[in-house]
Amino acid sequence: MVKKKKVLNTQDLLGNIHTVNGICPECEEETVLVSIVSEYYRCVTCGYDVKQYVNGSIRYIRLDKEDIQWLKNQR
Repeated sequence: MVKKKKVLNTQDLLGNIHTVNGICPECEEETVLVSIVSEYYRCVTCGYDVKQYVNGSIRYIRLDKEDIQWLKNQR
């Protein structure tokens, strides 16, 4: 008897991960940014955490000390 192998969907494993393309302010590369929590993203090139800023256009800005502390409290 042959057992059927269940194929795992990465969506099942990882949940709903939001990714965007943008320019990282740290490494200044056009890269993929992966959502950490709402409005906060991590650069896949250098690993720097950025905050999404929307004001007519979407930009990604460096985190200030308050943002870094807020992220630490979310983990």
